[in-house]
Amino acid sequence: MAVSKKKAEKVRKWCVKHGEESTASKFGISVESVRRYNRAASSPPSYIKDVSPTFRRDGSLRVLVIGDIHAPFDCEAYYNHCINVYNKYECNHVIFIGDVIDNHYSSYHETDADGMGGMEELDMAISHLQRWHETFPIADVIIGNHDRMVMRKAQSSSIPTRWIKEYKEVLGTPGWNFTDRVVYDGVQYIHGEGGTARTRSKKDLMSTVQGHLHTQAYVEWTIGAGVKIFGMQVGCGIDAESYAMGYARNFPKPALGCGVVMSGKVAVNELMSINL
Repeated sequence: MAVSKKKAEKVRKWCVKHGEESTASKFGISVESVRRYNRAASSPPSYIKDVSPTFRRDGSLRVLVIGDIHAPFDCEAYYNHCINVYNKYECNHVIFIGDVIDNHYSSYHETDADGMGGMEELDMAISHLQRWHETFPIADVIIGNHDRMVMRKAQSSSIPTRWIKEYKEVLGTPGWNFTDRVVYDGVQYIHGEGGTARTRSKKDLMSTVQGHLHTQAYVEWTIGAGVKIFGMQVGCGIDAESYAMGYARNFPKPALGCGVVMSGKVAVNELMSINL
């Protein structure tokens, strides 16, 4: 049976906030149908251009930096925004700056008593990440504090790491390289748990791109004798209305956006419309 893309997106949006069983009751469908709608909403739109990584003729690297998405609690419009930015700047590499999944159920802080259980949230996160992987099959993924949540709990339970699967195996993203840090064209890309990009760039005397801080998006340059470096916060792609982001209800609004770094010398923030 054909699935309406518009209805699929409506079902998934409700599902993220209320869970599969509540969604099934709301729309008068089965839980399996809810999952089918979720899969349909995760498929790339037909009008999206092929953005598989390619090498530019001049050999330069143009990196699209995707902010924290915290799947399955990501902003619905953020996916298309990142694709549009990739095409606009003719990028040829992609870096997810960390926290591609949220792991709310496994948080060290209080979790929502009415939220999804571990298996349900993981299944939905995998579903949400599938379209990202299909569109950007080759990418570096910086491991964020939310990504490593389950690994931390395994360590605290004295479970040897050899028992733990790799991120890409669990999430079904074989072309993604999960790592703590990468460097291209003299620019380091980190998640950013240790402070801001401006302070880290000055401390390391190295251009630095990071995420983690959902409310910040900027590029700040430091110029000195023989030194010209920048610190870049790329914003994020979270759904601030989801229950997993309830802790930030009274925080400043998230900076929904991504970044582009060209040849390690030009850094640009691309923010979404404030209405989204």
